[in-house]
Amino acid sequence: MVDASADGLGVAVVGFGWMGRVHTQAYARVPHHYPDLPLRPRLVTVAEEVPGRAEQAAAQFGFASTTRDWREVATDPRVEAVSITAPNFLHREIGVAMAEAGKHIWIEKPVGLTSADARAVADAVAAAGVQGAVGFNYRNAPAVETARELIATGEIGTVTHVRVRLFSDYAAHPEGALTWRYERQRGGSGVLGDLASHGADLARHLLGDIASLTADTAIFVPRRARPTGATAGHSRAAGGELGPVENEDYVSCLLRFASGARGVLEACRVSVGEQNNYGFEVHGTRGAVFWDFRRMNELGVSRGTTYQDQPVSTVYVGPGDGEFGAFQPGAANSMGYDDLKVVEAHRFLRSVAEGRPYGATLPDAVRSAAVLDAMARSAETGTWVDLREAP
Repeated sequence: MVDASADGLGVAVVGFGWMGRVHTQAYARVPHHYPDLPLRPRLVTVAEEVPGRAEQAAAQFGFASTTRDWREVATDPRVEAVSITAPNFLHREIGVAMAEAGKHIWIEKPVGLTSADARAVADAVAAAGVQGAVGFNYRNAPAVETARELIATGEIGTVTHVRVRLFSDYAAHPEGALTWRYERQRGGSGVLGDLASHGADLARHLLGDIASLTADTAIFVPRRARPTGATAGHSRAAGGELGPVENEDYVSCLLRFASGARGVLEACRVSVGEQNNYGFEVHGTRGAVFWDFRRMNELGVSRGTTYQDQPVSTVYVGPGDGEFGAFQPGAANSMGYDDLKVVEAHRFLRSVAEGRPYGATLPDAVRSAAVLDAMARSAETGTWVDLREAP
């Protein structure tokens, strides 16, 4: 547990691409939505190796200092908590170093390149006795939390099957730059780490542990142009030297849950015509529940005793659902993506203040990464993989 000081909790952000900006904005907003939070963040330093980017972040958001070397953050006594929003291949090294330095960490998924990386960070956090939060933001949507409650209380009966989808077009353009995301050494998996990691977490969060799976993957855009300068997000690069895409654009997976339920998880980063089409459909013996991220504050619910021709009602989440009340006064007022990261920041800071975890943790990241490893292994061997035998 950390005692609140007059100056607040000294935080740093390592890696200032789009996600680093999202974390910083969440820190800035969290006191406005959670005024009773006993531990408020204070922006100490930002680390970014791209020249000028850290200085721009400091000028815009008010960081007290900047550095191009993340190692300086680990040795900075002013820093008590760190957001790790650097590329995937750096997650393990940075995460372990920050935990060993006694810093609490809020790290983005998928936490490294493999489940071994995620486990190394989780072990370092546990050994250091610090708090560790992970960026599985979609579970923070009030509608998702309501769906989980409906499932847990048996409102739709015994769950029989679920479909989780994550379709996007962020990599669909043939001129999309060959950034670290498409390289095995720096990005690890492709759409597995980017999107299916969220799907695996949502599936577990809603239905419990996955017992076994079989998967198939494919690369649909095999070559891309190398960027000639610094990139952020999903940049384009026309006319550059072409190089191979080394990780998957698409995955489809059949799931068997420990409960006996069945599932389908499908994700693609090159789906033309799809923009953030993320969601799930959970069916039970007496009803069903449906969620679409593009209509984040709505939930489709079917329940009752009609069974055949049973209608689906649209439910608008309101102040009594999840963290909705911290953002809006009444149902059908919209929350957005960035609000989910404010919820995440609040749960991270509350974990630090109270000395116990709230929200998604490093063990959640390890379990998600084990599912991704199993998908990759299944796609390579063409067989079912039993996760109950995983470490």
